[in-house]
Amino acid sequence: MTALPDRVVGEARTSDFGWDLLTDLTDIGNRMAGSVGERRGAERVVAAFEDAGLRNAGLDEFEIPGWWRGDSAIELSGPVERRHERSHEVIALPGTPAGEASAPLVDVGDGTDEEFAAAGDALDGAVAMASSRTPETHDRWIHRMEKYVTAAERGAVGFVFRNHVEGALPPTGEVGYHNRPGPIPAVGVSKEVGERLARLAAEAGDGGGDVPDAPEVSIEVDCRNEPTTSVNAVADVGPDTDEAVFLTAHVDAHDVSDGANDNGAGSALVAEVGRLLASVESDLDTRVRVVTFGAEEIGLWGAYHAAETTPRDEIACVVNLDGACNSRNLRVGTNGFDGMGAVFGSVAEAFDAPITTGETVSPHGDQWAFVQEGIPAVMASTTSERSGRGWGHTHADTLDKLDPRDLREVATLVAEATYRFATDGGGAAGGDEVAHRSRAAIRESIADGYVTELKTGGRWPYDE
Repeated sequence: MTALPDRVVGEARTSDFGWDLLTDLTDIGNRMAGSVGERRGAERVVAAFEDAGLRNAGLDEFEIPGWWRGDSAIELSGPVERRHERSHEVIALPGTPAGEASAPLVDVGDGTDEEFAAAGDALDGAVAMASSRTPETHDRWIHRMEKYVTAAERGAVGFVFRNHVEGALPPTGEVGYHNRPGPIPAVGVSKEVGERLARLAAEAGDGGGDVPDAPEVSIEVDCRNEPTTSVNAVADVGPDTDEAVFLTAHVDAHDVSDGANDNGAGSALVAEVGRLLASVESDLDTRVRVVTFGAEEIGLWGAYHAAETTPRDEIACVVNLDGACNSRNLRVGTNGFDGMGAVFGSVAEAFDAPITTGETVSPHGDQWAFVQEGIPAVMASTTSERSGRGWGHTHADTLDKLDPRDLREVATLVAEATYRFATDGGGAAGGDEVAHRSRAAIRESIADGYVTELKTGGRWPYDE
């Protein structure tokens, strides 16, 4: 049995509210953290919160280390000469410094520890190239920032991040995290450009009597790293309790695309679920705080701001939405909070909907700012057959890739789960579903690989 009244479920299945908001967000265009477009997106979300009947809707501003993109290029010389300077071939990675680097290219494959070790001294003074792929046999996802920093630490003077998905254009994504700007210039290239570079690098290392020289690569990056501000959009629904269930997403997106699935869809879902809950506000025992964070893509700044300015005991739990509209197949990363995962599982069973869960404590996504403090938090997304991010973090993350029926389905499931967390037996009753854990317990639950990544990126939150 579902807990939401049938009329609310019916409304969720027929509503255009969320899709209209998503359309408006994608039409804004550039919503890069700290940009005019990001603020316009947050203001549009606040307007949606008000239209949905939520209270206390407004903006919460905070400081961030801003980054502005200029032109970039990569030039190949040696056995093959080619220059790429169009944005569908090469783009700078946020957090990179401006500058130039010219050196032989060394391909480190997927950028695993083993592949970096195999490259050895060849990386010293070279331009390193790594794929966006993480091998299926690897025990965790390898973030681009970790590949970037490892390359720099091994002496590379430049970094090339090549997409592993054909036709998906060059990938962008933060490489500086809290250590900004990074130490060496970095660019992303399409799979097609990267394959050419990888082939020429492989030919140079084949051995034999007439070994061609390694291809010489020149990287040019124009960008700015300057402080600025970002904003969170916030509102409330339900009774005026001190404790609240947080329903969150991020409104910022990389400037190369419309940020449709990552994460305009998440922002639209937060507003839509808030609207649905407003229609059953009298049923709720715990306040629901709806938030769209700013500056997620450059280091979770909005989420950290919210976590640091809200007393820990006033957050019952967090449901974070990110990349949740490329299908109707829900995935919930529980970060070890099995009770929250069980609630989502029961919701999926009630609606006969597919769901997968993962228990790994992951530092990726806005929920991490809360998880690290022991606050129960999950990230809900959707899965598709497309490998990796698919269109995410590329020019092609556009509205035409999504389907309003998928948005409605996810909104239904998330509304049901949030309703359960905010009614008796969830947040208000302090039930097992939302039991807090100690910081020490979370620290001990983090896999060694993610410990390394967090320390590498300057994001390790624990004293040692």
